[in-house]
Amino acid sequence: MTSSRAHIEAFFDAATQTVSYVLADTQARQAAVIDAVLDLEPRSGHLSTASADRIADYLTARGWQLQWLLETHAHADHLSAAQYLRHRLGGRVAIGERIRDVQRVFRGVFHFEPGFVPDGSQFDHLLQPGEVLHVGDLPVTALWVPGHTPADMAYCLEQGPGGKGAVFVGDTLFMPDVGTARADFPGGDAAQLYRSIRQLLDLPGDTRLYMCHDYPPDGRAPAWVSTVSEQRRANIHVHDGVDEASFVRMRHARDATLAVPALILPSVQVNVRAGRLPPAQADGRVYIQLPVNAVGQGAGAPLPPGLTTC
Repeated sequence: MTSSRAHIEAFFDAATQTVSYVLADTQARQAAVIDAVLDLEPRSGHLSTASADRIADYLTARGWQLQWLLETHAHADHLSAAQYLRHRLGGRVAIGERIRDVQRVFRGVFHFEPGFVPDGSQFDHLLQPGEVLHVGDLPVTALWVPGHTPADMAYCLEQGPGGKGAVFVGDTLFMPDVGTARADFPGGDAAQLYRSIRQLLDLPGDTRLYMCHDYPPDGRAPAWVSTVSEQRRANIHVHDGVDEASFVRMRHARDATLAVPALILPSVQVNVRAGRLPPAQADGRVYIQLPVNAVGQGAGAPLPPGLTTC
């Protein structure tokens, strides 16, 4: 295998600040899509596919077959377009096996229909830690990197473009001037996140790290590619010299100040279903629930007096 056959293309969605990727074996003409975005306008509930269509059109124009739709985790900030792309272009939807833990938690939060079983069967394939899948002839290793959620996976290509390693890190790391992911979602754990990040930062220094999001400070354009060396030198949360205890203290303090993501409620309901919408109701419409006092700092709080149900 030569490194020249691996191609990576990024697609930035400004509305959710998410980066989706195409990873292709250009010789075998096979491709994977990582963390595809389905567009939701939250004020109106309008769904559209412009972001996913950009990716589909890109693959179609090059004649590349879609082999895998890989999710790094069940995102809380965008809806997955995996099922839409699968319907349009084929391929198999895969996520880490611990998605079952996430499904069990949120089945109760959203009071899913009785037919919803939290066994991961909604996905075509559940990845084991260290499992190797192939995109064409490119071997991709699924690295279990829990902490942000229990199910997070990073996808590691030993030889990417230029012959250097490449890792799609999901929501573990951000660009060095942004730092690291939050760890206060159900099943999140700051100490686990630190260990997952150190696992990534033990890779060779020239390994390229592809972020799933960027939240750039004022004056910087969005960016999504860093290296292990850059992160070890300059990441504001976890550069070399920051120990686990210090990181955990920082992460807990910072997470306490963060608002709940704007799209967490619709996103999770769809993403634990592998990108499928909830089943239609008797009137033929699909409804996404807004459970009251179910997530965030107000989770579990009683309803104010007088706000009784019918």
